[in-house]
Amino acid sequence: MRADRVFAYGAVAGLLGDLLLGDPRRGHPVAVFGRAAGAVERVLWRDHRGWGALYAVVCAGGVTALGALTARSVRTSPAASVALTGAATWAVVGGTSLAREARAIGRALEAGDVEGARARLPHLCGRDPQALDADGIARAVVESVAENTSDAVVGALVWGALGGVPGLLGFRAVNTLDAMVGHRSHRYRRFGWASARTDDLVGWPGARLTAVLAMLAGPNPRGAVRAWRTDAGKHPSPNAGPVEASFAGALGVRLGGTLSYAGRVEHRPVLNGEGRAVVAHDIERAVRLSRHVGLLALGVSVAGRFLTRGRIR
Repeated sequence: MRADRVFAYGAVAGLLGDLLLGDPRRGHPVAVFGRAAGAVERVLWRDHRGWGALYAVVCAGGVTALGALTARSVRTSPAASVALTGAATWAVVGGTSLAREARAIGRALEAGDVEGARARLPHLCGRDPQALDADGIARAVVESVAENTSDAVVGALVWGALGGVPGLLGFRAVNTLDAMVGHRSHRYRRFGWASARTDDLVGWPGARLTAVLAMLAGPNPRGAVRAWRTDAGKHPSPNAGPVEASFAGALGVRLGGTLSYAGRVEHRPVLNGEGRAVVAHDIERAVRLSRHVGLLALGVSVAGRFLTRGRIR
């Protein structure tokens, strides 16, 4: 069976698995990788970029190589190849869990349970919930939905189309390492540099595709284009900027501004300053937009893979 068909059938099966099952509460493959990467970090950590680069190669490179070897071992069996691609897709995408957590916070806010929303926010993002009021929580959720649509859905599909199972697993490994060590804390400023820069590189195509699809699927395409063009470059992240700006413009809301992470305050530029402030019901609108973007990304990725006409030999 041609590799394009393997990816198409496997990606559809994996997304259906995510839709029906979501993420398991225990033993998720990404969590297993995270624990293994934590163990490697304890051995390799030095306050040095070179050691951080070695760490990224060992962890992300090891997972990518394992994916390549496993895919090679089943290449003579179309059914096994499709099953492996489906399992890998299910393991690396997280659209259902993203929507579930966002909607739970949205329901709490709409019911007036701000403390309940604060308690759930750490399940979705790293903001300090105690520093946020109801509208601040809603804004944090919409920003997280936008960014994670790229990281947890679209980017994975793009790399699955480009690299099959190794691409799927390698992308998720890099993205996980960035979440673990890529932030600018005292401990990781040097050690996490390679992981953060690699994540910027591999996230580039998925972020731009996410921004384009949000423009096409959202209720205000012109607003998405305008916000992307004028505000994306102001964001400190080269990939979150286009995604969040496009979502902001498409939904007609303002994102960005003052943020707090574990007591550290950041003042980020406002995205789509012409929009209104985010409120609780915008969370459901963002989740629906994320779903539409994910489905469009599946179609684009499968179509792109067919254009390559790759074959399993």
